[in-house]
Amino acid sequence: MKNVYKWYRASRFFYEKELYFFAKLITLLIRLIFSAYIPYTAKIKKGTKFGYGGLGVVIHNRSVIGENCIIDQGVTLGGTNKIYEVPKIGDNVYLGAGAKVIGPVNIGNNVVIGANAVVVDDIPNNSLAVGVPAKIIKSNIDPNNYFDFK
Repeated sequence: MKNVYKWYRASRFFYEKELYFFAKLITLLIRLIFSAYIPYTAKIKKGTKFGYGGLGVVIHNRSVIGENCIIDQGVTLGGTNKIYEVPKIGDNVYLGAGAKVIGPVNIGNNVVIGANAVVVDDIPNNSLAVGVPAKIIKSNIDPNNYFDFK
């Protein structure tokens, strides 16, 4: 019951089968039980994990999240009023607690985003970014040295 990703997968299953009532119901239950907004329309690939049950996570309904990502509590993936595009997250990405990814941002594969970072620009593959606004402080990293993505 504590795995919010399994709840998301169930809502996504109903959405793909065009059983929208059940998809919306599960999304509402996620909101009530986990205090998170993880919509069934977002594309979250397999292996993604939510820290602390996804507590406080908010994901834009058009966001795309790659495989084997780790999303800690309080993370926001959001759009802006005047731009249609929303964040796209690559594979093997770690989003630290309280990180905000805002606007048409592409985050590459094997990236680590530090806690409370505010990402408003693209982050290339194999990078470590921290700060407000987020700046790349290290390139060519091996994220497996930071976190176990398996």
